[in-house]
Amino acid sequence: MASTVSDRPGYGQLLRTPGAWTFLLAGFAARQPFAMLTIGIVLLVQHTTGSYGSAGSVAAVTGVSMALFAPQTGKLADRFGQRAVLLPGVLVHAASVSVLTALALADAPLWALFAAAVPTGASVPQIGPMVRARWAAVLGAAPGRNASPLMSTAAAFESVTDEFTFVIGPVLATALCTGVHPAAGLITEAGLTLVGGLLFAAQRRTQPAVRSTASGTSQRHASALSVPGVRVLAVAFLGIGAVFGGMQVSLTAFTEEIGRPGANGLLYGVFAAGNMLAGIACGAIAWKSGPRRRLIVGYAALTLTASGLWAVHSVPLLAGLGLLVGLSIAPALISGYTLVEALVPGSARTEAFTWLTGSVALGQAAAVTVAGRLADAHGASTGFVVPLVGTALALVTLVALRSRLTPARATITAARGAVHRDLDPVAATE
Repeated sequence: MASTVSDRPGYGQLLRTPGAWTFLLAGFAARQPFAMLTIGIVLLVQHTTGSYGSAGSVAAVTGVSMALFAPQTGKLADRFGQRAVLLPGVLVHAASVSVLTALALADAPLWALFAAAVPTGASVPQIGPMVRARWAAVLGAAPGRNASPLMSTAAAFESVTDEFTFVIGPVLATALCTGVHPAAGLITEAGLTLVGGLLFAAQRRTQPAVRSTASGTSQRHASALSVPGVRVLAVAFLGIGAVFGGMQVSLTAFTEEIGRPGANGLLYGVFAAGNMLAGIACGAIAWKSGPRRRLIVGYAALTLTASGLWAVHSVPLLAGLGLLVGLSIAPALISGYTLVEALVPGSARTEAFTWLTGSVALGQAAAVTVAGRLADAHGASTGFVVPLVGTALALVTLVALRSRLTPARATITAARGAVHRDLDPVAATE
């Protein structure tokens, strides 16, 4: 059932949505490990091999595997239900992380670590997209219609939640790896994934309804990637992944280079905190401009702030610039996820969200690899070039293909015997 919204929606009204807390609390616990995975791999493999390049490559294989398999996970969740996908997924992920950890500690050859990284990435639970799909279901979002005013608030809330995990996760993983044991970060990630994923899967009442594919329109059978706007957003989100991956590796290499490895978690936490604060502000503002315009403006700001990272050589200045980069990410992320509500039918929405999540993971994987190689060969500062290049290329793509981020002017949906027409959905996305 769609919630009743007022003229001035906000976080308070969003959180009063019936059933919201049942999936929010479990979802927060389940997504926390994801923020620990990449940095946990980098720290463990760098410790056992002595190479940031090798560590970044193993993390990259995990990211690529996730990017390739995440949309299939989303498609299966749309077809069979989230619970049916999560239960086996968290078991496979916990086992895969355990194998990867054991191989790294045994000084196994790099190809063996790559082999273990594939199922590790493929089985990463897609909790964020699943939570976003639940929001869309309980708020009654539909493609081609003006979205509920609470959808933008929900997108902002999810961005804040994601970034809060990225404030806690890297700091926790770094503290465990440096203060307890190099493998402690990954071991904790596996355990939290198993417990959190099972708790989230148990929340059956709020999961989106499974739509039958036995009959009905061809729209129900189409992949989310068949929507042109989703393809553009997927390319754009590669640049956001380049920021995350480039920052993780380059900050780690920078703090090692200056002899202050303990500052790594703090610097990345400041970066993630900027994203979280911007996300809170985005959800609290009653926007007059549409998500498409906000996406392009936010991406331009992200490219501009990322352009100075490579030239900074002190911890305070890097923390300040990292904060500005973080502040610029949230508007782009939130606007992209908000656009999905207007572009994609509910029968493919989880898949659409996983394409975006997978794109972030793929961009992160490429950035981790390239930044690691650059840091090994030319010093930590050169790794910061990766976020600049990634965001600049994505911005050019967004500007050139921005017309594809507009829903059809008159969308007709024949599902359930009802016909919906939006007289001017274009205005809703400007």
